[in-house]
Amino acid sequence: MTGDHQTLALLLFSAFIAVTLGITTWVSRNRHGSAEEFYAGGRLFSPLENGFAIAGDYMSAASFLGISGLIALFGYDGMLYSVGFLVAWLVVLLLVAELVRNCGRFTLADVVAARMAERPVRIAVGTSSVTVSVLYLVAQMVGAGSLVALLLGGTSDAARAWTVIGVGALMVVYVSLGGMRATTWIQIVKAVLLMAGTIALTLLVLLRFHFDVDQLLTTAAERSGHGRDFLAPGLRYGGDWTARVDFVSLGLALVLGTAGLPHILSRFYTVPTARAARRSVVWSIGLIGGFYLMTIVLGFGAAAVVGPDTVRASNAAGNTAVPLLALDLGGGAGSTGGTVLFAVVAAVAFATILAVVAGITLASSASVAHDLYASLRRPGGKQRSEVTVARLAAAGIGAAAIGLGLLARDLNVAFLVGLAFAVAASANLPALLYSLFWRRFTTRGAVWSVYGGLVPAVLLVVVSPVVSGSPESLFPGVDFQLFPLQNPGVVSIPLGFLAGWLGTVTSPEPPDEARHAETEVRALTGAGAV
Repeated sequence: MTGDHQTLALLLFSAFIAVTLGITTWVSRNRHGSAEEFYAGGRLFSPLENGFAIAGDYMSAASFLGISGLIALFGYDGMLYSVGFLVAWLVVLLLVAELVRNCGRFTLADVVAARMAERPVRIAVGTSSVTVSVLYLVAQMVGAGSLVALLLGGTSDAARAWTVIGVGALMVVYVSLGGMRATTWIQIVKAVLLMAGTIALTLLVLLRFHFDVDQLLTTAAERSGHGRDFLAPGLRYGGDWTARVDFVSLGLALVLGTAGLPHILSRFYTVPTARAARRSVVWSIGLIGGFYLMTIVLGFGAAAVVGPDTVRASNAAGNTAVPLLALDLGGGAGSTGGTVLFAVVAAVAFATILAVVAGITLASSASVAHDLYASLRRPGGKQRSEVTVARLAAAGIGAAAIGLGLLARDLNVAFLVGLAFAVAASANLPALLYSLFWRRFTTRGAVWSVYGGLVPAVLLVVVSPVVSGSPESLFPGVDFQLFPLQNPGVVSIPLGFLAGWLGTVTSPEPPDEARHAETEVRALTGAGAV
């Protein structure tokens, strides 16, 4: 990239960081330090504001950079991510949004532990929530590194490393000082910027092809080197039976995982009522639906305008397809239009990463403080406030995400998010659905469902091609691969549900019918909700 690209993009980065730090500072001066303020922003946000914030939380670097890159490289098969992320919101709307808002206070564990023995359930769900959040954070870190590597010419590993460290430090500042209120406003600003940038790029792609979608797809297929196969299923997931099962596994993880993501569920607590939570999801579905349709246009646009070979040469995983597309649409390298458009898109993508990591870090630090610390602390020992522990946890989670982000920097960000979704669908979703809808569900069932999904999902990833056994692995020089699939969802999700059922039917503890009835009334009507 030229010096003009670097200067302008860095100025825009700096402007966004200055604005968001200003929001955080302003919020930190006007807060009163309560747990409700830190975790839920005082429950003062309107459905429209929360809908934009949810969309901002969900439309991550995986969506903007990763999905478009996968479509540019693999055509039809890359679209699975767009479709999966979008369909997943129907699961959230129909099954969990209103019920979670009525049954919980701050975290997912509040819902699951509502009629169980709290301590073991909170420890299990808190552990799972932190694991999912760290995996999701790694994807955002990798996206940040890829973006800045492209901006600086792609030659400096040190620049990518310092970018990951810088993003981690910023997210700790956002969460520690501003809590949920600052995080929400950062999400809203970012959602507006991202939608505006995506709409502009989509219109420019369609304008390049005179709004003829058939010409766009035909050109993309011709430049891909695969011909019509680029527009048909099977380029990435259609080889042998392993690839096809991987396709099913990924689809399951994407569709079911959203309803178990801690940072998405925690957004429902920032509105005053369950009706407002439901309306928030309706607003967010409109925004998210439009966005994912546009990522399909951007992906095929990158294949048609830039070409998969150029995308792959810049970043093997395809994470830089959209910035390269913006550069070409603006007039090419060296042109004023290309420089400006590239810088704007790079700044929007960087804003996306900063906003999403703030939301995830807040949700995971809340799980550490509200669930793990509150359950594990000794009654007679020195007591720290939950909010203080959450701020300390944000720093620790930031450090872990930085380390893993440096390790996984050559993997596609959408693919990494697929792993996070698989763990969420395996560990969190079974416990959540059983606790909301199964009258006989017990404490043992809750704990077994979480660990019965979490442990297999993590172990299967460790012994999969993601970690070892192939040139694209995290550790390409060693081979301890035992599991053939890249995404564990098709195995670990049924295991989570099975473990929850088995734990319940073998439990000596009788189900508490009265507490279930009370929880059911509260979930469906909102009576007694916080």
